[in-house]
Amino acid sequence: MTALLTVAHLRKSFRGIVALNDLSFTVQAGGITGLIGPNGSGKSTAIDCISGFQRGYGEVSLDGARLEHLAPERIARLGLTRTFQDVRVYDEFTLLENLLVTTAPFGAVGWPQALLRTPGFRRAQAAAEHRARDLIELVGLTRLIGAPAKILSYGQKKLLAIGMAMMSDPKLVVLDEPVAGVNPTRIHGVAAILRRANTRGTAFLIVEHNVDFITSLCDHVIVLDRGAKLTEGPPREIHRDQRVLDAYLGIDAAA
Repeated sequence: MTALLTVAHLRKSFRGIVALNDLSFTVQAGGITGLIGPNGSGKSTAIDCISGFQRGYGEVSLDGARLEHLAPERIARLGLTRTFQDVRVYDEFTLLENLLVTTAPFGAVGWPQALLRTPGFRRAQAAAEHRARDLIELVGLTRLIGAPAKILSYGQKKLLAIGMAMMSDPKLVVLDEPVAGVNPTRIHGVAAILRRANTRGTAFLIVEHNVDFITSLCDHVIVLDRGAKLTEGPPREIHRDQRVLDAYLGIDAAA
């Protein structure tokens, strides 16, 4: 498989406290990769640095394009989008409007075309609405497409945020805790949605505390501990690795 995202020797400190310590890993094109580790292991800092929301030291590249000195909006245009632990949607906008508004930074036509409503603008607008409706169906929210996002449950807002992150047809979507706080009965549904999206060609890097969710969904799992990569491999191997059990789960494999 081909490396889509490459992180090499990434370092980050906060007032002398090391958050990332020479972190290196790759995310393969077309796959679903999990990023796990105990609290304070550096997961959130890593994806913040990768997506441009924090500045680290090291090399980050997406499909050959260097990212480490770019702003988040530039990184998104190059094909890496993300969600956040604190769900970010526009409560007063409808679900359809939430997805459409995310296309503004990626627009193929400028404001003069929009002002004059040229044929090119109308075609782009129709294509964006078609994709938005398709993604809302993918995440299972079609019956609420015209409703304001403020009526959604927390779990539904997380699904909407996933749809928003996919709206620009990115090469890689980074999901930060997609099932944290979600009703346990809905977690299998979230996994099914991500699998369907992956079969359509979207690659995912998922940060999550729910180990069962990660090991049942991902092709490959990377484990962090104290800002460094502890190990990586197929989910079955990770689940049995004594180092992971010690550092992350805090149990004895022999138990």
